[in-house]
Amino acid sequence: MPAETPPDDEQERALVERARARDREAFGALYDLHAEAVYRYLYYRLGNSAECEDLTEQVFLKAWEAIDRYEWRGRPFLAWLYRVAHNTLVDQRRGDRPRVPLDDVLADLPAREDALEQALTAETLAAALRLLTAEQAQVITLRFLAGWSNAEIADQMQRQEPAIRALQLRGLHALRRLLTREDT
Repeated sequence: MPAETPPDDEQERALVERARARDREAFGALYDLHAEAVYRYLYYRLGNSAECEDLTEQVFLKAWEAIDRYEWRGRPFLAWLYRVAHNTLVDQRRGDRPRVPLDDVLADLPAREDALEQALTAETLAAALRLLTAEQAQVITLRFLAGWSNAEIADQMQRQEPAIRALQLRGLHALRRLLTREDT
């Protein structure tokens, strides 16, 4: 999914307005602009690339179905897509049962710091993120993987900025415990 140079707000707003009028070409341009970011958001929450590809397609299908209800509120269109992605992920998880026992996931994590540095991959990080609360994982994903500010995250999640900082801190502490836990 190649990423294109992001348009300025007016160009993106024009694409969204055309898409709201059911212009498939405009929606296709929005897909080209944002599919990689949505995929990356889902990947760091799931870790399974095939599943993320399917969910990315579901996100854009849901976005296409709901585009006429989208209202421009001064936030990037991508913020709305992240919300759709989050809701799609929550819906998908409600129907899933845990596939891998927690002990198996933790047993695979490296025990020493130098081994951790070598073994820490996107999949290990994704596995650890899945063990956090949904809100902690969302904050960490948006802050460190999508590069959003705490203010943007607070606006997106409809929470106060201090609450976002607290979620971020608790999530980072939990990640550190998960990623450095020694086998007993």
